[in-house]
Amino acid sequence: MEFALNKIDKHWDNNRSLDQHLNELNRKVMELNGVREDTDSRINAELQPRKKLKREVQIWLENVERINGEVQNLNERIGESSTLRRGFHADDVLRRTREVEELIQQGKFQEGLVVDNPQWIGQVLSTRRLSGEGTKARMEEIWKCLMDDEVEKIGVWGMGGVGKTSIMKLINNQLLQERENFDIVIWITASKEMSIAKLQKAIASQIEVTFCGDECETRRAGMLFETLSRKSRFVVILDDIWEAVSLEKVGIPEPSTGIKLVLTTRSIDVCQKMGCRAIKVKPLVEEEAWNLFSEKVGRDILNVIGVEPIAKKIAKRCGGLPLGVITVASSMKGIDNLFEWRNALKELTEHKQSINGLEDEVLQQLQFSYDRLNDPKLQHCFLSCALYPRDRSIGERELVQLWIAEGLVEEMDSRQAEFDRGHTIMNKLLRNCLLEVFRGSDNKRLIKMHDLVRDMALHITSAKPRFLVKAGMGLREPPNVQEWSEDLEKVSLMRNRKLEVLYPSEMSPPKCPILTTLLLPGCGIKSIPKGFFNHMDGLKILKLSRNPIKSLPNSISNLKNLTALLLAYCDHLEYVPSLSKLRVLKELDLRGTKIKEVPHGMENLSSLKYLKLEDFLKNVNEIPSGLLSRLSCLQDLNVGRSLISGKEVSELKKLETFEGSFYDLDNLNMYLQAFHGREDLSQFIILVGKRKWETEIYTSKRIELWDCDIYPNQIMLPRHIEELHVTNCAYYGREEYPIFSRFVLSSLGTFSSLKYLVIWQINNMKKLFSPNSMPPNLKELKVSECRQLEEIIASDEIGREERRRVTREFCLTELKRVDLKVLPKLKSICSVDAVVVCESLEWFAVKLCPKLKRMPLKLPQVLSSSPPKLCIYVDKKKWWESVTWDDPDTKSLLRPFLSFAVNRRMRPRKSKPCAAMPRASMEECILMMQPCTAMPRVSMEPCAGMPRVSMEPCISEPCELELVEMLQLGELILEPDNEH
Repeated sequence: MEFALNKIDKHWDNNRSLDQHLNELNRKVMELNGVREDTDSRINAELQPRKKLKREVQIWLENVERINGEVQNLNERIGESSTLRRGFHADDVLRRTREVEELIQQGKFQEGLVVDNPQWIGQVLSTRRLSGEGTKARMEEIWKCLMDDEVEKIGVWGMGGVGKTSIMKLINNQLLQERENFDIVIWITASKEMSIAKLQKAIASQIEVTFCGDECETRRAGMLFETLSRKSRFVVILDDIWEAVSLEKVGIPEPSTGIKLVLTTRSIDVCQKMGCRAIKVKPLVEEEAWNLFSEKVGRDILNVIGVEPIAKKIAKRCGGLPLGVITVASSMKGIDNLFEWRNALKELTEHKQSINGLEDEVLQQLQFSYDRLNDPKLQHCFLSCALYPRDRSIGERELVQLWIAEGLVEEMDSRQAEFDRGHTIMNKLLRNCLLEVFRGSDNKRLIKMHDLVRDMALHITSAKPRFLVKAGMGLREPPNVQEWSEDLEKVSLMRNRKLEVLYPSEMSPPKCPILTTLLLPGCGIKSIPKGFFNHMDGLKILKLSRNPIKSLPNSISNLKNLTALLLAYCDHLEYVPSLSKLRVLKELDLRGTKIKEVPHGMENLSSLKYLKLEDFLKNVNEIPSGLLSRLSCLQDLNVGRSLISGKEVSELKKLETFEGSFYDLDNLNMYLQAFHGREDLSQFIILVGKRKWETEIYTSKRIELWDCDIYPNQIMLPRHIEELHVTNCAYYGREEYPIFSRFVLSSLGTFSSLKYLVIWQINNMKKLFSPNSMPPNLKELKVSECRQLEEIIASDEIGREERRRVTREFCLTELKRVDLKVLPKLKSICSVDAVVVCESLEWFAVKLCPKLKRMPLKLPQVLSSSPPKLCIYVDKKKWWESVTWDDPDTKSLLRPFLSFAVNRRMRPRKSKPCAAMPRASMEECILMMQPCTAMPRVSMEPCAGMPRVSMEPCISEPCELELVEMLQLGELILEPDNEH
């Protein structure tokens, strides 16, 4: 009876408190929905192309939707319940409240809402603003067809230069922005020389299909078809198709719902043969062409009295082609002389007299801008760009180097001055819209010729100057003997990888007495007839790079006018004939060849300015003594790892860039002492000792010290050094002397240029910097495996009493990254009365530094409204909790930016040998296997970027396996002990 009464009392209590709990639940639901609205806003900001929602975020959103429905249902059931039954819902209300509270906490997602989407494929392309209502209407029509499930193939056609590619680039970018329509956008530039094999390779590179190289066309098509068939929503854009393509042979699935094909072409026949809905892009109407012309030439010029009527006639002559309008208008930009405008109209009109067709008209419009360069050297620089394959980007430096070798850039006192002049020429061509520029993956400028502009250049060079250009055309047979005519000035057969034979050996050698340039890189050439060069007395440039040729014919020895012999990465090349007669040779590139000794007569190359021997003389460690000092004109020298004397290099008074290896620190000092009072090299990458593995290069002014003994005497460094690596060295100075104080510049000054400093495995070093030797503009500091290191910035005992009430600040305003790894005795970054101000810091990592207990860092302001780009990475949570900061609030504010190393507890009592783990290639990766039961001490030497793998002595307790940044570790198998 008493039990029943208690139950009734509890029920009435629940009934009385139900309204309070229900109100609390509804309030929590409102808070949860507020979090969801904030999350939706964050999703809109973060869900960019190449991103997708994390799975945990999707689950959370589903749970929020579910709990809203359940709470609404619960409210309805309570409202319909009698007073007697309402109390039975109390437990449901409390349970839902707890669940809502958990969802509110889960919804913070401090690590972000999205991750990279590997299924998302596409590339944003550089574009220009479209001109003309007709062009914009065509773009809208194409977009409408893409959104229409009934339209599967679209053919955009029109004459060259009308803007087809520009429209499709904008469409490409819009597809990538509106990701709900398609996951994959594949852009392929085809061109005249495109083959099935090239199309297959281009598509494969974008969808991560790898060909071994020996597959037939059918098998490659099958591999592409299989991969693409698994994709549900994608668009393939084939730009500049010249003939119908079999999708089946390429491996592209027939378009259907969710799969689209768009092509651009100059022929409606191609559209019809491929079953496309044809959309024609028409030239601009006269008013639109005039608006574009006036925009490009500038309103200030058109305001000059008498210019506008002439300018309108010139714009009309451009035939409404955006390319022609832009090119001609750009050539007249800045011209405010009425006589020049009248003359320009006359020249343009005269060009029209020989026009036979519309395409010829376009070429004539483009040639008008070429003619207006009014400088034969500038024109020849432009025409040289046509020596490269269609639709291929050209490195700006490579192109300027070609101009210098051809003599199109006048010879100057320094190579840098010649490059500066070459870049000035390049900019003139860019400003006249004869060349296009864009940025590569490394942010360097790449140059390209519009295909129509290239057609115009080849049209010019079909007469005088006469070129033979068959670059990148997939040739398997050499050009006809008749094509090697006596009036040829330049020949380019580059990038025909299956050519193999340059010229029939049974035929008489070609007679090309005025041929100056012969470009043959990447042609698969295995041999050259003995007398091939007998009648090429005027040859200046011979480029044979990346060919499997084994020997060069002796006829090369008589090319007395040769200025550039470029044989880089001919990895089968073993023999080069005598160079003794090549007295005017200025460039010699033998990188990556198999030549076993320095070519005969090389000491006679008194005009040589550019010498590349990297990866050369693989069987010889040293350059013959006395050779380099005879090449007194050298400006650019690269000997790679071949050891040379500092004295010989110091005698090269004109040297501007140098990459090479010295025997020891004495040779480095000898070299720098000789340079004292002279201008520093513009580029230098100098290795002292023997490098054991490759390391990342950040700058072009770098010194590396490997396996060196550092004594108390000072080590001289270049005054403008930007990067210093000190690796696997021993320090024999006094303990109280920081090692960095041993380094001095070749002239008085501080290390204000030093940006990157890497210190690794320095024995006997206790202090790194003195308080007065900190490089003020340092960007990255990496210190690893210095087992005796105790202080980063040494304490300054002198004057401490006077400074006791003043905190000393070391200001490193440029510092962005700090890595401190495996420093078991490190106690301090700086003294207790000092702080390091590094408000630009983006990365701070501390690993295996157990004695470091104070963080004297002044970091970027951590504000929720504008969080800094900051990542803090430590190995142990316990260590992090033990560390103190000068500002007690800092640690909690940094929590959102903190990451810990991944730890896995296991018992490796039956561990398999480490031979099962493939070689890693990551820099500064550490594998520490802390005390483990059945393993003796094992130590592996550093290899290819994994500096250290070690397993400490074991005890009979469960061990801890810690993997730190082992990004390429293949497999580590540890069999568990069945007893545990």
